[in-house]
Amino acid sequence: MTPEILFVFSLIVLAMVLFATEVVSFDIVAMSITALLLVTGILSPAEGLSGFGHPATVTIGAMFIISEGVRKTGVLDAITGYLTSLTRFGFYPTLFILMGVLAFISAIINNTAAVVIFIPVIMKIAKDMGVSPSKMLMPISFASMFGGVCTLIGTSTNILVSSIAQERGLEPIGMFEMTNLGIIILCAGFLYILTAGIRIIPARREVEELSESFKVNQFLSEIVVEKDFEYIGKTIREMLSEEDDDIEVVSLFRKGRVPESFRAITKIREGDVLRLRGNADQLARFAEQKKVKVKTDKKWRDVDLEEGNFALVEAVIAPESSLASKKIKDIHFFLRYGAIVIGIRSNEKIQHKNLGEIQLSGGDILLLSMSYDQVDNLKTEPSFVVVNDVMVRRYRKEKMPIVLAIVPAVVLSAAAGLVPIVVSALSGAVLMVLAGCIRSDDIPRAINWKVLFLLAGIIPLGIAMDKTGAAEMISSFILYFLADLGPQVVLSAFFLVTVLLTEMISNQATATLLTPVVIKAAETLGVSARPMIFAVTFAASLSFMTPMGYQTNTLVYGPGHYKFKDYTKAGAPLNIIFWLLCSYLIPIFWPFHV
Repeated sequence: MTPEILFVFSLIVLAMVLFATEVVSFDIVAMSITALLLVTGILSPAEGLSGFGHPATVTIGAMFIISEGVRKTGVLDAITGYLTSLTRFGFYPTLFILMGVLAFISAIINNTAAVVIFIPVIMKIAKDMGVSPSKMLMPISFASMFGGVCTLIGTSTNILVSSIAQERGLEPIGMFEMTNLGIIILCAGFLYILTAGIRIIPARREVEELSESFKVNQFLSEIVVEKDFEYIGKTIREMLSEEDDDIEVVSLFRKGRVPESFRAITKIREGDVLRLRGNADQLARFAEQKKVKVKTDKKWRDVDLEEGNFALVEAVIAPESSLASKKIKDIHFFLRYGAIVIGIRSNEKIQHKNLGEIQLSGGDILLLSMSYDQVDNLKTEPSFVVVNDVMVRRYRKEKMPIVLAIVPAVVLSAAAGLVPIVVSALSGAVLMVLAGCIRSDDIPRAINWKVLFLLAGIIPLGIAMDKTGAAEMISSFILYFLADLGPQVVLSAFFLVTVLLTEMISNQATATLLTPVVIKAAETLGVSARPMIFAVTFAASLSFMTPMGYQTNTLVYGPGHYKFKDYTKAGAPLNIIFWLLCSYLIPIFWPFHV
């Protein structure tokens, strides 16, 4: 073992630990790895920076833009609008149709974007049917993954593996090369969910109002300003002292209306009604200090919190959000979004004390009070996923026919071999902008920069594994134990390792680390690398056992009120089914000896 190989192994172990523990954001981890490979001279500057211009990075970035163009024109909402009428068919037919539609959409555009659109639709359908949303949210997350493995562009992982294989002199994955096995996986997944799976998934979330779900009666109250109130003529900011930093004025009512700028310049008057958020002890101290009566016995309902122009919004912190790891007080919700945080559900618990000190993470769910006028802006903010259907978004519906022409053109031109997928995707993204389906200033928010920086940082690690011989050494170690059992057993082992790693670290990182290894293993065994590559490709995109294993699982984790163990119970059998199925079928679709 050379010093270079030992150093690369050390980086791999360090990266896996940091990816799994999330002590540092995964994109920062990836870029730090690249920096270390450059500083040590293991990679040249051209090799170390190749991830930024890598076909996979460019293709995935372009697909983010295309997905946003589809969303901006309302194509997906036009589909989901029809789905809300499905309740008349009953629970199982409705769930089957929802999963089928979402799987189809996820085969064409980014499946995370599709699930974002579907969450409020699922919440409404579940409410109309009187069914727990928990029974429907996890199935649609899983269905989006089933659809994602049916085409090359279904997930970013497919595109990444294809590019890595092509760099090593192998044929890229065809647009529909995965479709046959993908459809079998989809059918098996649907059969499992609609029979055994739906019985395992618990009904965690009740059909109830948001005020009940977040237990707002425990921390909301009102005061009516009387003529002897000492802060009449002063602003709310002047009324609240440093000791009141965990008390928030949610709204101010004045003769049936709400002053739009009350937090900045509106002065308190006699007869004003102030709605406060804070725990009982804080409110009691506040009442004593300010010499005012606080009403704590009111039974709040959603309609009470939506008086005037206020909307009650349930929003999930999106995976890879820029707000993750930040404290609520440092985000300045009112200034940035016109919203006030009333409560938060984090790690399966509702929190309403010392909210400013809570550090957010992906999957946390916030209850926000905000003006209806601001909701559309929040819905276009990539850091959030609005769960409840508050109001109709403003779409560029006149551009819908253009989108419906561009997306098939991107898919079919690459499928027919007219141009590589990177060319068709980039051309489609440019056409989206030129046609006005998406504005140029929407692009920075449309792209998931954390994913792109992860790819740009982790791709050079794969190059370093090849260059130093680390990939060959890992391959030799595995083959030492399994080679005599035949290539199909080796393939099965790699599939299982990929699945388990994907549950702990990013699926893109897993694919980047293991693709060079399986290619070397195939060379050593003297068989085609094609089946080994597809074992990694399918396994890296089928992550069901943890809420953080895949972005769509994280998205539905909060709205479904799930516990970590719910994913393990419902997802582990599915992973075992796919492991056995793929271990048998992959060598049939892609033989070891051609």
